[in-house]
Amino acid sequence: MSAGSPVRPRTAPTRAVTPPGGTPEVREPSLLGTWNSAVTSYYVLLGATLLLVAIGLVMVLSSSSVESLAAGKSPYAVFFDQTRYALVGLPALVVMSRLPVRVLKALAWPALAGAIAFQMLVFVPGLGCGAGGNRNWVCLPGFSAQPSEAVKLALAIWLGAVLARKLRLLHEWKHALVPAVPVAGVAIGVVLLGKDLGTAMVLVVLVAGAMFVAGVPLRIFAVAGAVAAAGVALLAIDSENRMTRITAWLSAECDVTNECYQTLHAGWGLATGGWSGVGLGQSAEKWSYLPAAHNDFIYAILGEELGFVGTVLVLALFALLAFAMIRIMRRHPDPFVKIATAAVFAWVIGQAMINIAVVIGLLPVIGVPLPLVSAGGSALIMTMAALGMLLAFARTEPGAAEALSARASVVRRSLAVIGRTRG
Repeated sequence: MSAGSPVRPRTAPTRAVTPPGGTPEVREPSLLGTWNSAVTSYYVLLGATLLLVAIGLVMVLSSSSVESLAAGKSPYAVFFDQTRYALVGLPALVVMSRLPVRVLKALAWPALAGAIAFQMLVFVPGLGCGAGGNRNWVCLPGFSAQPSEAVKLALAIWLGAVLARKLRLLHEWKHALVPAVPVAGVAIGVVLLGKDLGTAMVLVVLVAGAMFVAGVPLRIFAVAGAVAAAGVALLAIDSENRMTRITAWLSAECDVTNECYQTLHAGWGLATGGWSGVGLGQSAEKWSYLPAAHNDFIYAILGEELGFVGTVLVLALFALLAFAMIRIMRRHPDPFVKIATAAVFAWVIGQAMINIAVVIGLLPVIGVPLPLVSAGGSALIMTMAALGMLLAFARTEPGAAEALSARASVVRRSLAVIGRTRG
């Protein structure tokens, strides 16, 4: 290959098959073929997403049934709600996966403005609601939503559009910081006004991931990191509840009947599970011993019932999501796609790492769910929509569109042959 010749994406070789009395037919490789296929990112991302949603539905049913019965409800109440959210998230995933990249770019500013306006509704009397000192929900009769989840997706799209346009200027301080940092600061600030520090931390990680892949110099990261750390420290000091959690986590002697109760029972659940678990539905911790068993601490119930094997399976699926996202960032030629994918990567994978670290005691209790697995409608729908956007990016990787079209035609021809045979 000459030095100036273009580099073609490596794909699995096709095979020419000549049917009796016919012309040669080109067969595409199997869907389970080589990892170097142009559509590897697409299928890995889709498969891992759907499997995590399925595991989440099963674990939500198992972990919530006892609490639902204790509240006088059907044991399937939370499960049915989560299933409805998944059924809403599935069309969102499909629609986002079909949107052209140019449409997503055009939606950047309107989406972020709409998400921030939606978040501001939590402060409207009669609309906003919350729990545990946080005010981060919009509540109406028969409807509730967490606007900060929409802020995550909108901010990822907006950062991709803005940083991609300024790519060659990001080595300068003013271009690296403006407008990305002030506008992102407003988005994070309105979330912090509702005292939702956990979500705000995830948003900070999201912004950092986007700016890192965009090529913002590391010296700017050092300054921004110091400012962010100082901000988190001030917010923690300002809240007695947060300081109690942090000091309990740092203390060698902690009150297991109060501050360390949740972490202790999460550890007991994981330890009880052993290698293969006590069996699906057989958890003891979900009998009102472990608070938020179907939300923030669902990973502990999963480990108790499915054991080390179950926890590693979930970790492997998140690793596959990470692999697919990194592959999109490496292969796609569009800077917008690279940066937006990095933001979603930092959001989904970063939030999963934070949640699991909290459950196993490596971090103080923060209050962020496990993406795609924990109960929660807004989080599930917006995460599925974000991963649908990444599917749209994967469809436009070099060679992916052609491979997907060829495989669709193979399926259609196969169905036609089956129909003729039956006829």
